[in-house]
Amino acid sequence: MLREGFRHHAWATRQLLDHCASLPPELLERRIDGIYGSILNTFRHIVDADASYLLRISGGEHGEMVDDHQALSFDDVVALHERNAEGWEALLDRGVDPEDDIAHDRGNGETRHATVGVRLAQALHHGSDHRSQIGTALTVLGAPADEFDVWAWGGSVGLCRDVAPS
Repeated sequence: MLREGFRHHAWATRQLLDHCASLPPELLERRIDGIYGSILNTFRHIVDADASYLLRISGGEHGEMVDDHQALSFDDVVALHERNAEGWEALLDRGVDPEDDIAHDRGNGETRHATVGVRLAQALHHGSDHRSQIGTALTVLGAPADEFDVWAWGGSVGLCRDVAPS
């Protein structure tokens, strides 16, 4: 069941990235209240967090640490997103134990312990939350994106369809 969630996660981010690839860079870099600074910064945050989640959950097999995610260009964001999408697929192919506890030094003297299941749920929630913010920002800026919710993904891959009454 997780595989479908992460396939949607990767697809939805890619849908927004593809939409934004044709927009002027100044639009993507404009500071917008209510999101992570700008659309580009929000994308940077999404893919950097995914890389970090993957790194922790996979024990270093997938994912990566990004030294300064603010330095990522749009093309760098797209490339990191693609590596993350491949990493999620590989991780799910390998299998994970949702009950395994992972400890993470938060850098402030605290250590966060959370199960793999909680971390996977956080990855999906985090992406959805920030994609929604980007979608709203695009609408406000007059450049709305096509639908990127689970129904749209399901339809695009043939896993759901609407049937009119006969």
